Amino acid sequence: QLHLVESGGGLVQSGGSLKLSCAAPGFNLEYYTIGWFRQVPGKEREGVSCITKYDGTTNDPATNYADSVKGRFTISRDNAQHTIYLQMNSLKDEDSAVYYCAATHSLWCGRQSPTYGMDYWGKGTLVTVSS
Repeated sequence: QLHLVESGGGLVQSGGSLKLSCAAPGFNLEYYTIGWFRQVPGKEREGVSCITKYDGTTNDPATNYADSVKGRFTISRDNAQHTIYLQMNSLKDEDSAVYYCAATHSLWCGRQSPTYGMDYWGKGTLVTVSS
């Protein structure tokens, strides 16, 4: 069973940066497509970013982003560290949420809330952006 653990959340001022990490001790996340999602209490969970799994080639993994974070957030893999990162820059108040990482055996993250077709979920890390 894959147990995902997020870290790196916290309190940051508007315009600041945070870097979230997602790891699964004992597992190589290179073979899973990983997504970052966020949820504000009382609102629907939304997709933030997705990075595809190793596809057997030397090609770089593909990524996508929600329109609201394009140009500000960057998702990346460190396969040596078995960790996926979400670098968040130019943070805004509306980025405040619990951020979850999730994994799937599929090539891409799904589009349908609330599960987005993901097979495994972490417990989340809280990001609070203050103005």
